[in-house]
Amino acid sequence: MESRRVPTVRAVDERPSRHRAGEPVRAGIPEHGRIPRYYAVKARLLDLVAELGEGAALPAERELAERFGVSRVTLRQAVGELVLEGRLRRRQGSGTFVAPPKLVQPLALVSYTEGMRRQGVAPGRTAITIERLAADDGLAEELRIERGDTVAHLERVLLADGARVGLESTYLPERRFPGLVEEFDPTTSLYAYLRERRGVVFAEAEERLETVLATPREALLIGTNPALPMLLLHRVSFDPHGVPIERVRSLYRGDRFSFVTRLRADS
Repeated sequence: MESRRVPTVRAVDERPSRHRAGEPVRAGIPEHGRIPRYYAVKARLLDLVAELGEGAALPAERELAERFGVSRVTLRQAVGELVLEGRLRRRQGSGTFVAPPKLVQPLALVSYTEGMRRQGVAPGRTAITIERLAADDGLAEELRIERGDTVAHLERVLLADGARVGLESTYLPERRFPGLVEEFDPTTSLYAYLRERRGVVFAEAEERLETVLATPREALLIGTNPALPMLLLHRVSFDPHGVPIERVRSLYRGDRFSFVTRLRADS
């Protein structure tokens, strides 16, 4: 009689799970069950943050260290991670406070202005540079122009309800947009200007997102710590004929921004 192998059935682990719905799997706890002390403190701090609510001040460092039964060094490590993640915010001379929710910018063909207004946030910009430059090899290739051709360059600090949150550099072919440097008000929406004054239609874009650290100059302009992770977006936008309109490099504070997009299956 022919025999066959019966698959081994693994027993279900009926021990209480440490993974709560909606959290990262097992809430960051390694399989061996041992976690760094600072991480346990961080988890308890997150519960406290949820309890206190946006804008509330964190209790004094000494009080928290005593409450959690850890050293102040361990507590500082846990608090420092939550600051980097944008859950807490330090104010010089005032203390540490529960941060507001992150701003959500869509990965779509909408301007920064539109993205902020959808969230009830007042957008703004401070002009740093508006000039003409000669295109180098990389820029010429992306904009499909000749090396050395003139481009308009706009560098602006991005504001959200008056606070500095990012830095944006935009390059546009001068031949296609003559007089833009003199005519455009850099404190306003470039997309609105191009649509309404130049008749430009944005049809599609190629966009790349990565994490970087700001240069000392960028950190100074944005008003952030150079060690804070930043989100870098590199975009080339195209009109309905596939002709490049602009190249944009946008740098956003990682503690203030997240990005969202909707994915669809290819037809």
